[in-house]
Amino acid sequence: MSFLPGEKLHYAETHFKFKLPWSLLYKPWPEILADAPFQFVPGVEPILWLVVRDAHRFPTLIEKIEISITGSENFSTNKSVDLHIRAMEQFGFYPVRLGKLPAGIYEIDCTIYAKRISENGEPTADKERCFRRWNLPGLKPKPLKIQVLAEEPPKAPGFVAGEMHCHTHYSADHVEHGASPAVLQQTAQAVGLDFVSCTDHAYDFAFTTEDYTKEADTPLTRFDALREEVRKLNEADDMPLMIAGEEVSAGNSKGENVHMTVLGPEGYLPGLGDCGRNWLDNKPTFKIPKLLEMTAAHCFAAHPMQPMGYLEKFIFRRGYWSHKDLNLDATHKIRGIQFWNGIRDEGFKLGREWWIEELGKGNFLLPIGGNDAHGDLNDTTSVSMPLISLRHSREHVFGKVRTVIKFGIRNSEFGTKVSSEAIHEAFAGDNCYITDGPALWWERGEKTVTFHACNTQDFGGAFRYIRIYGRKRSAGGKLAKNETVCIESLVAAPAKTDITVNADNFAYLRAECETATGKFAMTSAAVLA
Repeated sequence: MSFLPGEKLHYAETHFKFKLPWSLLYKPWPEILADAPFQFVPGVEPILWLVVRDAHRFPTLIEKIEISITGSENFSTNKSVDLHIRAMEQFGFYPVRLGKLPAGIYEIDCTIYAKRISENGEPTADKERCFRRWNLPGLKPKPLKIQVLAEEPPKAPGFVAGEMHCHTHYSADHVEHGASPAVLQQTAQAVGLDFVSCTDHAYDFAFTTEDYTKEADTPLTRFDALREEVRKLNEADDMPLMIAGEEVSAGNSKGENVHMTVLGPEGYLPGLGDCGRNWLDNKPTFKIPKLLEMTAAHCFAAHPMQPMGYLEKFIFRRGYWSHKDLNLDATHKIRGIQFWNGIRDEGFKLGREWWIEELGKGNFLLPIGGNDAHGDLNDTTSVSMPLISLRHSREHVFGKVRTVIKFGIRNSEFGTKVSSEAIHEAFAGDNCYITDGPALWWERGEKTVTFHACNTQDFGGAFRYIRIYGRKRSAGGKLAKNETVCIESLVAAPAKTDITVNADNFAYLRAECETATGKFAMTSAAVLA
């Protein structure tokens, strides 16, 4: 979280004034918007969510919603749904079912009718108002865009797909908030995920949701509340696994704040370094090695090379990850690098280069993909300039970039249901890929590695390219300075392609691919003896 321009924020909070008497964003209404998963797998009925925030301060009656759905081949339908929702809670997430839709891509326009009511839920003299998509001040309405898939998303056999970086409503502060764990679980089912790692800010657990500047009696109480919500959701046998994790502000080797995501820690890990509540007193709570000593859970460098401005570095004392921060000489080291953070931007490019550099040093870290979504099921509504303006993008959407991990040989011990123990065991292995569409994975042979690429028409069918990269090892065991593009790489390939590479003299092999519509995937390194 940041109060500065340039930081990507989500699900905008418009009522916090920082103790100032004015705000161009302030209106005596709750924040109301319509959101929906960006895609729906076969068998899941399309649904949208009415998100209502701060209705405990501004009780509101959501009377009805009018929905217009348009798609390809001149598809068009309209519906009006009477809701009569008395929204009076701090966070409200209300489902509206869209009915069955044939496979295809759709735009959805929504008009919401609402009026303020009394604290007792009784009508007032307030007139009914209507607004398209949201009532966020100064932000032009944008249609929802969804895709109903004709097939299940492609996935390697024996692998599970998950969202590795997202936020629930426990990450609520001066400028943003997230969705409920229940909404994220239902969205995970809709988009085709097997598990979700909820990585709420460590510093938000330390402050109350009712007053973002007031410290909670103990952060453990709020962290345990998330764990309890997740535990109850996981009682359902046919729903994706939810994992209560954290995004911890940690001190790097230079004493700067960086972010580290933790996959299901045993307890709360403190990290208040850049929470923005202490003005210029933003020293890290603990450095990375100390935090790694405090948990046995898998930990990941989060958006390690995301560019930031000078003010952000100065005021919030934020920095970047480095080789030393990976803790590679210790028993518990960083397991992977989450350099794909919802979009292939400069942060992705720099993070990918760093990951490859570490591979060249023999540090075979996992590549991790996530989205850093705070709610954000379809697109991102966010604060651009605190107190002044909002913005909209489609960059950090829940479940869009997924990490797909192979279950280890011991996972049969945990039963057929995906469990936290099985996920932990899987991340102890080395076979995964990250993707926003196609499946791309490898299998080791005796002296070969076979790469499998699979896509569906939903994600563009054929491949523009499949590139195999390797790094050779000399007779003395030294790794080559640069990777080599293997001759087996393909400029174009059908939607199902297998490529076998002779592994002689290679320390590792890995692959990347892109589909005809720009969907991308890349594998972890297949390490060779």
